[in-house]
Amino acid sequence: MKDFCELIAVRRSHRKFTEEAVSEETLKLLHRAALMAPSSKGLHSYEFVTVMEKEKLSSLSQCKDMGGELLAGASAAIVVLGDPDVSDTWIEDASVAATMVLLQAEDLGLGGCWVQVRGRQDSAGHPAEDNVRRLLGIPEEKRVLCIIALGHKGAERKPQNEERLKWEKVHREQW
Repeated sequence: MKDFCELIAVRRSHRKFTEEAVSEETLKLLHRAALMAPSSKGLHSYEFVTVMEKEKLSSLSQCKDMGGELLAGASAAIVVLGDPDVSDTWIEDASVAATMVLLQAEDLGLGGCWVQVRGRQDSAGHPAEDNVRRLLGIPEEKRVLCIIALGHKGAERKPQNEERLKWEKVHREQW
């Protein structure tokens, strides 16, 4: 990647992946990016569970009613957790860490997509967080924010179209 401006222009959500595995070296770089994410008061209230087993990825894809199906086709997934006992800003801390993973994935040429878990339910009305906790043995006190689906891109996507940016949403000094 040439620079950050280019990185944020080309980073798009990818929901289709090739069968090629994500290497251990690449996963380490993704974990490094996540662990380097800034956090409120430096408390680092986030934690991560990486999943590569196809059967578990398939099970994770059913954790919520809609929008998780792409996990079944991913090569890997990083479940992003937060601990409300560590920080009341666990959602923000975990969100920044998840974003760092997505940006690092793009920089490494991988595709990724945020799959929202917090606040979602499965088709029977059970919290998606509980389904993920049960599947992966996550302690009850940890909260599941999202799952980042990862893999080698199944298709290329065009960069963001800067002509479509909504500059009217940026205000200066006052509304």
